[in-house]
Amino acid sequence: MIYIAMTGAKQTEYAQAINTNNLANISTTAFRADLHSFSSIPIEGPGVDARVNAVVDSYGTDMSLGPLMNTRNDLDIAIEGPGFIAVQAPDGREAYTRAGDLRVDAASGLLTNGAGHLVIGEGGPIALPPSAKREIGNDGTISVQPNGSGPETITKADRLKLVNPDPAIVFKGEDGLFYLEDDAIADADVNVRVRNGMLERSNVNVAKTLVNMIELARQYEMQVNLIKESEENADAAAQMMRFG
Repeated sequence: MIYIAMTGAKQTEYAQAINTNNLANISTTAFRADLHSFSSIPIEGPGVDARVNAVVDSYGTDMSLGPLMNTRNDLDIAIEGPGFIAVQAPDGREAYTRAGDLRVDAASGLLTNGAGHLVIGEGGPIALPPSAKREIGNDGTISVQPNGSGPETITKADRLKLVNPDPAIVFKGEDGLFYLEDDAIADADVNVRVRNGMLERSNVNVAKTLVNMIELARQYEMQVNLIKESEENADAAAQMMRFG
């Protein structure tokens, strides 16, 4: 009884950690909520056949779209429908995100997103020249107006690598970025479109997440009470044995 209750409490803590992480990212641009569920796993070996452990399974990521927010920032973009923006992960691999809070590093001119990941274009990380104006088209084309020139000099600087891989082979890494199985690289998809001056918000359902937090707290309390009750039962049994 103690072992089963202890296992249940440990798994509830794991579920609460996933739920709390989702809640902590309600303001993170384009965050995708992690999913989990409890399942019953019979305990093998000698003993009562009815013994069952409650185990938490993490079964992927909620890929539903988050609401859009108007920022009126020329470098903010939101993907319309499915798709990702290609970026360079800290380890150098190509990864994918929907966070379109783009910015230009003042020192290097490299284009990054809010998390500091280099944004990939047609030939690698995108570097933009000093410019008075920057525009991002619906197809991801980046146009710039160089400093000291007029509007008629707007030229194409690069184009975002926008991809739309099969969701079945996409997984979320521990760094919050998305990758393809077997370190595969997704091809650019000309059908992916973006909206300029917009950002996608987190898709976490705040009300549902808060309800889950309360339910998990009650489950944990119940498991702890079972551990205490089993200890009391053991003490009572030992006392009866001494009387015998």
